Amino acid sequence: VQLQASGGGLVQSGGSLRLSCVVSGFSLADFAIGWFRQAPGKEREGVSCISSGDDNTYYAGSVKGRFRISRDNAKNTVYLQMNSLKPEDTATYYCATDPVFGIESLMERFCAMPNRLDAWGQGTLVTVSS
Repeated sequence: VQLQASGGGLVQSGGSLRLSCVVSGFSLADFAIGWFRQAPGKEREGVSCISSGDDNTYYAGSVKGRFRISRDNAKNTVYLQMNSLKPEDTATYYCATDPVFGIESLMERFCAMPNRLDAWGQGTLVTVSS
């Protein structure tokens, strides 16, 4: 199982970025997948997660209404569209899943368990300047 995240960069406050995570070794149609972030000195947190079958989604309160997660099963790629970025969104963003916990159907629960997930991308840095 491999995950390859990309799309990070430096953007001004109010700007937009789209992160991509290409997965290989498993089908996105089979497991939930999520975006997590970790800022310096802070714990890793769930940003947004999407279920495998019915596209149930979860967003952290701090990003709701600004970020949108989507999935293209044909390309085995999950995206995170980030709009109205704020300096507090600055972090390294990771995509992650797990062959056991990825069958979770409640995305709020899946997003709350980064320490249990076994498959992680390498991370992509997002820096938002004020």
